[in-house]
Amino acid sequence: MSTSVIKKIAFIEEALSAVWPNPKSELNFDSPFQLLVATIMAAQATDKKVNQLTEVLFKAAPDAASMSRMDVEDIRTIIRPINYYNNKAKNILAVSQRLVDEFGGEVPASREALESLPGVGRKTANVVLGNAFGIPAMPVDTHVHRVSNRIGLCKTAKPKETEEALLKIIPEEKLIDFHHYLLLHGRYTCKAKKPECGKCAVREICDWPEKVDFVDAVD
Repeated sequence: MSTSVIKKIAFIEEALSAVWPNPKSELNFDSPFQLLVATIMAAQATDKKVNQLTEVLFKAAPDAASMSRMDVEDIRTIIRPINYYNNKAKNILAVSQRLVDEFGGEVPASREALESLPGVGRKTANVVLGNAFGIPAMPVDTHVHRVSNRIGLCKTAKPKETEEALLKIIPEEKLIDFHHYLLLHGRYTCKAKKPECGKCAVREICDWPEKVDFVDAVD
């Protein structure tokens, strides 16, 4: 790893930890199961909307056992306001039933086991591993992918490539927090369409050629 990359990582950590001193998921959950369900729901949906719906859903079924006994139509009705609610409802029910049948109703702390569940891909598995079990992982969504490339941590075309690149340069013990730094920075500052470069805490080391000039951003 080059000295410039090491310095860039250190700068990002210092700058963004000052903005978010306690970085964590913005999804509300009280258990690994609830985080898993919320993450399944969060695809193409905002965390705010997901939190509104899981508040209702988890009152009806707070764990895998109770969720596995729900009718799929009841789940569908609760989560209808989010995109792809039909498939998500089916996956939530199927995941719950699999957890009960094969894992004693508990979410496994294994990537392989998680990815074997219906509707659970690598990103969702990474979210659960990192946020529910504290296992170092780097979930890469559109925010993490965009910010990593704009800043210059990597030059990649696909999220999977971004994950592989970040795993090579970010120390394992920093992965979980760093994921949140990049995600939150992308969600609130380094936005896709209208990045707020004028208030960017890492603008000094950002390589993005299209970044807005500070003076223009303030004006």
